Amino acid sequence: MPATMTVPEVLTELEALEDPKMRAANEKRGDDHGIHLSKLRALTKQVKTDHALAKELWETGGTAARLLSLLICKPREFSADELDGMLRETRPPKVNEWFVSYIAKKSPLAEEMRLRWFGDADPTVAAAAWSLTSERVVKKPEGLDLEHLLDLIERDMKDAPTRPQWAMNETLANIGIRNPDLRPRALAIGDELQVLADYPTAPGCISPFAPIWIEEMVRRREGTG
Repeated sequence: MPATMTVPEVLTELEALEDPKMRAANEKRGDDHGIHLSKLRALTKQVKTDHALAKELWETGGTAARLLSLLICKPREFSADELDGMLRETRPPKVNEWFVSYIAKKSPLAEEMRLRWFGDADPTVAAAAWSLTSERVVKKPEGLDLEHLLDLIERDMKDAPTRPQWAMNETLANIGIRNPDLRPRALAIGDELQVLADYPTAPGCISPFAPIWIEEMVRRREGTG
């Protein structure tokens, strides 16, 4: 079957959606594109799921094209080596976020990739491993050595680069939220390291500071307070 659209056709559509003001705002966050994400998602209805086209769009290297690629691909069809290569190219924050959330976490190779990426020297790769670990803590904790994960977080999180630090912090919070026996230690680690303690939090949102995050989510889950 021929592709629903060709790469040049898709790139023309993406160019038409460019907004200079949106690009300026996105570039402040490190994302070099000027397309409102709601319009990008709307374009997927026109392009439709097309794994071959998605791979071609990824190869263009453009941020907007890669974001669209992640929306129209089939995560199950990527090999382990393809996933590894793609992750190492996800420098723009939104491309990285979508790749981890929409591809790595949905791949049947997620656990294989988590183990492959864990401890990698590339912070972007290590962060993805921690994000997949956090996902396992929530959805399938059986077999995880949570005490060992807390050891690693206690040792490494404070001085970790931004991406793995955030992912380790999420893992710390999820361990504390879902494991009452480990909660005191998780709270103590958060209090000791003070990672994200001063992070600005909008009204109505939960602070990413692990002790506050843990206690608020436990309160909500238990219906107390």
